[in-house]
Amino acid sequence: MRKVVYPKVGGVDSIQIVEEDDPTPREGEVCVRIHRAGINFADLMMRQGLYGSNPDYPFTPGYEAAGEVLSVGEGVEGLSEGQRVLAMTGFGGYSEMVCLGANQVIPLPDSVSFDQAAALPVTYGTAYHMLVYLGNLSEGDTVLIHHAAGGVGTAVAQICQAYGVSKVIGTASAPKREFVESLGMHFVDSKSEDFISVCKSLTDGKGVHHAIDPVGGKHLMRSYKALRRGGKLYCFGASSAVKGEKRSMMTAFNMWRSTPKFDPLKMMRSNKAIFGVHMGLLDDESVFKRHLEALSGMLLKGQIDPVIDSVWRFEQVADAQKHMHDRKNRGKICLLYTSDAADDTP
Repeated sequence: MRKVVYPKVGGVDSIQIVEEDDPTPREGEVCVRIHRAGINFADLMMRQGLYGSNPDYPFTPGYEAAGEVLSVGEGVEGLSEGQRVLAMTGFGGYSEMVCLGANQVIPLPDSVSFDQAAALPVTYGTAYHMLVYLGNLSEGDTVLIHHAAGGVGTAVAQICQAYGVSKVIGTASAPKREFVESLGMHFVDSKSEDFISVCKSLTDGKGVHHAIDPVGGKHLMRSYKALRRGGKLYCFGASSAVKGEKRSMMTAFNMWRSTPKFDPLKMMRSNKAIFGVHMGLLDDESVFKRHLEALSGMLLKGQIDPVIDSVWRFEQVADAQKHMHDRKNRGKICLLYTSDAADDTP
């Protein structure tokens, strides 16, 4: 089988595709043939050595994948060869085959495509964890989301619509205006408009209930200022640390240096809250499984439907990641590992 490997810190030109023996499942494991794997911005940060919680190099990235069971190890019940599944790989999803614990595999209904399955866990799971689990999202709330055209942004828009949110304000670059507005969000040009002023003007001067910030650095304080009293800020990324496809330590340092030091006493006076969110470091795996169960139900009811920007052959992984580096994606980017038909490869 073949798999993608990050051999060392580097740009997209450092990515390798290597061949090794097919894996064999051990007791309690299943072997899955991967059809789709999702690409996340975290994958790009790992390659640049800026993520902080990835394995030692060399390693294979890939949090999430979808495919079919090839074989099962001893002691595995409820899963069989040929069964379509979602594989929560953690790492290793950028592979033609992967062995993982049976508890990391979730059967897929026939009505759910591999694209939908591979696009659901990280982006929708993150959005759901922030807004619903931590934020108690309620009908009539107002939400600010940055990078609104990305995977998490599109997930936020759909989840908010399902929960009856009154307004979602999304920041993005000017070329993405039409796409962001098509998702029902109020578009704010991230380059030329002041999103704080927009949030205040659309909420009678109060500010939003929820602000979701994947940018980090000094941007966090601006998102905090867009909140109303009692509002909640969620920090789940640091895209401002990534300048391009190759690592810039100065850019990363400037992001870290400009990150605000919030004063708890001042926060008390406004009843605001700040959450740091890293789905890969949840201590209680059952929390995330419950999120996936809830999201699967919403998917089957038609309340959410992952927006797929593009599907690339896995041999094109460098180009696919560059597409994300260049901030061109509108929704989720997936990798294709099989030759089945009806794939929208670039």
